[in-house]
Amino acid sequence: MDHLGLNIRHLRKSKGLTQSELAKNIGVNRAMIGSYEENRAVPKLSVLQDIAYFFSISIDDLIKLNLEKDSPGTADVTGSKLRVVTTVVDKSDKELITTVPIKASAGYTNGYADSEFVEELPHFSLPLTELSKDRTYRVFQIKGDSMLPLKSGSYIICEYLANWEDIIDNQPYIVISKDEGIVYKRLINDINKSEEFILKSDNPEYPEYSIKVNDVFEIWKALGFISFDLPDKQPNDLDINKLHSMILNMKKDIDKLKK
Repeated sequence: MDHLGLNIRHLRKSKGLTQSELAKNIGVNRAMIGSYEENRAVPKLSVLQDIAYFFSISIDDLIKLNLEKDSPGTADVTGSKLRVVTTVVDKSDKELITTVPIKASAGYTNGYADSEFVEELPHFSLPLTELSKDRTYRVFQIKGDSMLPLKSGSYIICEYLANWEDIIDNQPYIVISKDEGIVYKRLINDINKSEEFILKSDNPEYPEYSIKVNDVFEIWKALGFISFDLPDKQPNDLDINKLHSMILNMKKDIDKLKK
């Protein structure tokens, strides 16, 4: 925290803001900004998130670097930077699962670190044995046909991924980024080579593409999905049991012919 006060002052002045103007933007009073800059007070975690978000900088850089001398934004290839996810709890302090519907996708890209925005989203608990009590989960509704056969409108149940070194290549993830917004893709971790992630669709009509690590805000590991798009009728394709039965019958016919 040695550089925090100086960093806040440096960032404020670099944007040409007064203490009152910065205070208004992050939702505190002017006197608190003065206290932060003079190291007489330390911002709460929620305020740190708001400051970092306002200046487009990571909390890790805001706390550890001397921004008057050091340049922020170095790609986090080790997964060591501090990442904090905003959550909501019930009256018994139990963490709830936040749902991000399609209509809230654009707002989430800008407000993912805003506690007030996240609190306004739908929340629920899901008493499933597959979900651990000590992890953070979120549900994202996806749009489009790039991940067929999973249809547009499906809800992806996800687990928050704090350490990006834990990404498993070609597994599905929800990626929140500056330019792409919310996307559901299979990831290839290429950060040690090119400081990028490679994103792939299940629909072969969509080509793979890459995204810079520094443009990514959050990554969520997909665990399952919920869909209300039930099939209208049974598929015409042969299932595995029918195919197995046909092979056995063919084998019997061939044995008879041999005899």
